[in-house]
Amino acid sequence: MAIKLNAEIRSVAGKGAARAVRKNQNIPAVIYGEKKAPVAIELGGRDFEMLIRTPALRTKLFQIETSAGTEDAMLMDIQYHPVSDAPIHVDFKRIDVKKPVNVVVPVEVINADVSKGLKLGGVLNFAVRKVALRGLVDAMPEKITIDLTDLTIGDAVHGSDLVLPAGIELGLHQAELAFATIGGKMPEEADSAKPAAAAAPAADAAKK
Repeated sequence: MAIKLNAEIRSVAGKGAARAVRKNQNIPAVIYGEKKAPVAIELGGRDFEMLIRTPALRTKLFQIETSAGTEDAMLMDIQYHPVSDAPIHVDFKRIDVKKPVNVVVPVEVINADVSKGLKLGGVLNFAVRKVALRGLVDAMPEKITIDLTDLTIGDAVHGSDLVLPAGIELGLHQAELAFATIGGKMPEEADSAKPAAAAAPAADAAKK
C-alpha cells in the first residue's frame, strides 16, 4: 500500500531557502527523475520524523500530493544533522509504477533454534545480509528470509536458493553469492578423528 504524503512546492531553492524551511520546523526535499525537471518541496517536519520509524521505507511507494498533482516516487536518501540526528533533507525519485525498480532489501535468518546443523554443533556463517532485487514496487518485499530448519552441516544457501515473491527477480550478480552457510564437522567425522589423534602419541612413545 502506498504511503501518502502532503507537501508544499518551494518556489525558491538553495541553501538559504532550505534553512528557512528548517527554521519553520519543516524539512526541505526534492523529487527528481523520469526525465522531468526536479521539484523542490517542503515536508511537515513532525509528521515525517514519525514516518521514518516505519520499517523498510525504501521499498515503499510514496504518493506525494502537491498543488501540481500527485507524484509516484520512492525514497532514495535522507540527510541527517550531525549533532541532533534530525532529518534535514530528503530525496525522492519519481517512478513509473508499471515498470520494475531495483531495490536492496535485508536478508534475515529464521529458526536457528531448531536448525539440524546447528543442533549437531555446526556454526552459522551469515555472510551476506542484503540482497538486490528487481520487480514492481507493489510486489517488493520488505525483507527476504532464510529458513535454517532443514539445513545441516556443510549446507549453503546461495542467491539462487532464496524464496522470492511472485514477480520479483534477483538483481545482477546475486545468484552465486553464498548468503549463509553452516560449517563444521559431522559428529561421525569428529569421532573418527579422535582415535587417530590418540594413536599418534602412543606411536611416538613406542619409538622411544
